[in-house]
Amino acid sequence: MTATMFLYLSSAICQKHNNSWGHPESPERIVHIEQALQDSGMMQYAIAQPFSPATDTDVLRVHHPKVWQTLKDNLPQNGFVKIDEDTGMNPYSLDAALMASGAMLAAIDGVMNNQAKTAFCNIRPPGHHAEIKRPMGFCLINHIAIGAAYALDKYNLERIAIVDFDVHHGNGTEDYIRQEPRVSFVSSFQENIFPFTNPISDIDNMLKLPLKTQSDGKVFMNGWQEGFEFVRNFKPQLILVSAGFDAHQKDPLASLNLTEDDFYHWTQQLVEIADNVCEGKIVSTLEGGYDLEALANSATAHVKALLKQ
Repeated sequence: MTATMFLYLSSAICQKHNNSWGHPESPERIVHIEQALQDSGMMQYAIAQPFSPATDTDVLRVHHPKVWQTLKDNLPQNGFVKIDEDTGMNPYSLDAALMASGAMLAAIDGVMNNQAKTAFCNIRPPGHHAEIKRPMGFCLINHIAIGAAYALDKYNLERIAIVDFDVHHGNGTEDYIRQEPRVSFVSSFQENIFPFTNPISDIDNMLKLPLKTQSDGKVFMNGWQEGFEFVRNFKPQLILVSAGFDAHQKDPLASLNLTEDDFYHWTQQLVEIADNVCEGKIVSTLEGGYDLEALANSATAHVKALLKQ
């Protein structure tokens, strides 16, 4: 195993999902990230990890069977179907979602089997808003929760940490960890925006880090010192990252003032913790980020820090 390589997982199937025409969660997001990784030279360190779609069994470790069946029953043969005001499906949506979850599972296998210390899943649709009984917020199924449940089962892990720096709180991930004490969850987010989460951390395995509108990188990093200490104290055997880059100052859907440098320094600190507590094992998966240039630059900075460059 070499620390200078990372597992990279993406699929053309993930580009076929579409919520509706003109939707901000677009196929171009993952295309721009991959191009930026190529242009920056990061892809020379990538191990292209083959993977298959997640199965019903994988999904049902987290999601209620009636909800999953309803999604399948309502998949359109053409055009779009609206799940809610923000979330829709086209004929390829469930194939894309299952492939996105499959990327998480294969990345976990690769990291747990020492193919590389870190992995980045450049996938869509995102997942962290999907609750056990409710798809929402551009998300159909919760890839990071499905990955955590899989890792607990397959590798008999006792402690997994999920960290989430998306500008919108991962309410779906919170829903999952409320009934899974072996998984801890730290989430920073802009307060008083979707999904309008309660900012109180009311269970032992969760820490919420609400951020005021217009918070900059300094405020973000100061808040995360408590978050990083929470992760250290939990002593996870694996760290999973919901990597949403919509806290960037250029993002159109929120009002924080982070830059790609902030994502780089955040990831540096997480890598240091991972090296100390779980042999450096980190699997990161894409969540939000809707300004294409800012998203691509931020994801590249994140991967660069995962590689310790």
